[in-house]
Formats: sequence, structure tokens, C-alpha cells
Amino acid sequence: MQKGSNVPVPTTALRVELGRRSGPGVPDADASALLLLAGKVRSDADFVFYNQPAHSSGAVRHEGKRDAEGRVTDSILVDLARVEPAIETVVLAASSDGGSFGQIPDLYIEVRDAARDAVVARFDSAGATVETAFVLGEFYRRQGAWKFRAVGQGYGSGLEGLATDFGITVDEPQHAAPPVPPPASAPQPPVPSAPVTPTPPPQQPTMPAFPVTVPPPVHQAPPPPTAPPAAPGATGAPIRLTKVTLTKAAPSVSLTKQGGTSGALRVNLNWEVRKQFSGWGSKRGRAVALHNDLDLDLCALFELADGRKGVVQALGNAFGSLHQPPYIHLDGDDRTGAVSSGENLTVNLDRKNDFRRILVFVTIYEGARSFADLHATVTLQPQFGAPVDFSLDECTVPSTVCVLALITNQGGDLVVQREARYLVPERGVSPQRTVDHAYGWGMNWTPGRK
Repeated sequence: MQKGSNVPVPTTALRVELGRRSGPGVPDADASALLLLAGKVRSDADFVFYNQPAHSSGAVRHEGKRDAEGRVTDSILVDLARVEPAIETVVLAASSDGGSFGQIPDLYIEVRDAARDAVVARFDSAGATVETAFVLGEFYRRQGAWKFRAVGQGYGSGLEGLATDFGITVDEPQHAAPPVPPPASAPQPPVPSAPVTPTPPPQQPTMPAFPVTVPPPVHQAPPPPTAPPAAPGATGAPIRLTKVTLTKAAPSVSLTKQGGTSGALRVNLNWEVRKQFSGWGSKRGRAVALHNDLDLDLCALFELADGRKGVVQALGNAFGSLHQPPYIHLDGDDRTGAVSSGENLTVNLDRKNDFRRILVFVTIYEGARSFADLHATVTLQPQFGAPVDFSLDECTVPSTVCVLALITNQGGDLVVQREARYLVPERGVSPQRTVDHAYGWGMNWTPGRK
């Protein structure tokens, strides 16, 4: 399509893909959408982006990024049949992170029929220079039907300028705190106040396991599901655009310096299949289970300040507790990997002084033999503060367990360290025991099932 041209689109679920070529020095780019009435949002809740990934109507949802074969795509699902009658326009925008769009090669926006995976419209944006935000396209109503228009309007004031132009109230700090520099070596846990002598380990299990903690574990019945933190703008609070992306060069961040000092910290894992497994298929930005048998489990080893250790996981129904030790709760066991759900752990930051360290990891319970063909993204969303996210590196070893992040208490400040470390269990050794051994947790393990 040419800039300014339009084309009819079906009133159905459409996947909007923001695409670009990746490479050294290429800035990141994030897709967003705004639902407009008379050219403005009705409230901040009509802004869908990485900090607010789903509209309350269910009509628009940010699906997240994938990086494959030198190209990065960020997808938004727009179900035009569910767009509220009052909404006249759905604007599709992009913002750059770490540079301008003049440094981003091969930028395009593509609209696909989500059910048929067929291209409906495509606009290749060219000629960008210093712009840091773009309105690339828009859906708009015309005589009872929907059309897509290629726009290509740039902004030099970033996502903040674009958002405020459409009526969003933005709450951004004047000077963002720099990330914590990476430590010279992996953080070492403090010595427990009393020595702990683990009992001799039993014979190595041949199936996934749940632990017998040292000292003995705290047994908690899983509480009712906890509600996730309220979306920005849903309660009238200004939208926060700040985000932190951890990389190999900058792998750690202080939650305190990002404003995450209290409330709930939600750790989300979502994934997609990049290639075909036996009995599996891939479908543009989401995993499709032909036999519904891929099962990834998000888990966390914890060590409390009083020396108690344990695990939070679906195996053995060790879902934890948010308001009692260990102050960590596993929300459920998801098999879709969708950004709107995925696997979620919630950490009670109001009890941060009770934590010594938390190690978040993921295992393949069934449905695949390694992470080699999965692309996963981890997001840590504090209730009050900037989100922290990172993608996993490509897996090149036959790994069934990946350590995602290590959270340590450093003088009352919780510091998140990106690990993204694939481990290969030895024959007959469970993924849980493998993680324990690699990070020196010192627990005993027995066979377990879901």
C-alpha cells in the first residue's frame, strides 16, 4: 500500500504485525494501539501497549514479540467484531527504544486475517529520520464496514508525545534511574544464621520431582486465585511508559530504583513455537497445540531470611501462598503460552525483607524434548513501578530446564538478575535437582507428579 491509501478489511479478528530487521545497533520498536472516539481516547484504558496489554472489551490485545532469522515482529490482535460501537478508529502505532526510526531498517506493518493467516494489507514505511514514534496505520468505520488506512505520521517526542496527542495522561519521571551495573560475579547468598545439614540424598529420581525442604517445608493449601495488579489507567492513575529490558550487557536492575517497593510483583512467562514438533504446528505469533500436550511449568526456588527453603511449582500442588510463607504464589498451570495468560508467579513485595533469594526457572513437563524450538519472553511487572522484561536466548543444547532470573535481597533492595541459562540434566536426574545443584540450594528431592 502507498501512504494515505485505504483498503476494506473483514470485520473479524485481525493480527497486526509490526516488523523490522534486527542487527547490531538497531533500536528496539514496540507496537501499540489506541481506541478513539472523535480523535481522542475516552480514558487512559483505551491505550493498549506493553504496560497495558489488553483492552477491557477484549477487542484489542498486545501479543508480544518474537525474534527469528534476523527479523523481529511485535503483534497486536484486533477483533473488529468486538470493538465497542462508540469507537470510531483504532490507531496502530510504534515507538522506538534506544534510537530513532531512521536507524531501524525494513519497517513495515502487516494486517493478517487471524483465522486464515492470510495477508489483508501491508504498508512498508520508508524515509524515516529522527522520528521516535509513528502512527503506521488505522482501522476506521465507513458506512457500517471497516477499512484500513496506511498513515505513516511520525513524532519526534516518542511514545509520550504520541500518547498525549491522543488524550493519554502520562506520568513519567523527569530522570529515570539507571540500571544497576552487572555484578562482577553471580550474587552469593548470605550465610544462614544457623547451619543447615541436609540429609543424604535419595536415589536420583527418573521423573520430575518435588522437594523435601531443609529445614522441613511449610505446607500451605493453595489460596483462591489472586487478582493481578490493576492495569495502568483502569483506576484513573496516569499511564507509566517506563520499561526496563534486561540484556547480556545490562543483565540486572534494582526494583527499588524502578519504583517496585511494595504490592505484588507478577512474573509472567509466555512462549510460542517457532518450528514444528511432531504433532505440533506454528501459526504466526502463537503456539498451536494439535494434541494440546505441550506443558511448560514455571517454578521458583526460594530461601527466606530465616533459612527456610523450598519450591513453588505445580508438581505436588506446591502452589505456595501470597500472605503466608513463602509469600510466593503460582497462579495456575497454563498450556497456551499466550501473553494474556501464560504461566504466572506472584511475589508479595510487602514482605521483601523476608526473602533472601528467589530463583525463577521453567521446565518442560511434557510435549517437547528441549527448548530448541520455543521462543519465550519473561516479564516482571511490579504493581507500583516499571516492568522488567527480557527474551530468552536461542537454545542450542538438549535442555529441558531454563533458569530465568535470580532475585536477591541486597540490603533490603530486591535486585533482579537475568540468567537465561539452559541446563542439561544428567540421565535420571530431574530438572529441579539440576537447578538446585547448579545454584547450591542444598535440598533433597523425591519423585512427584501433578
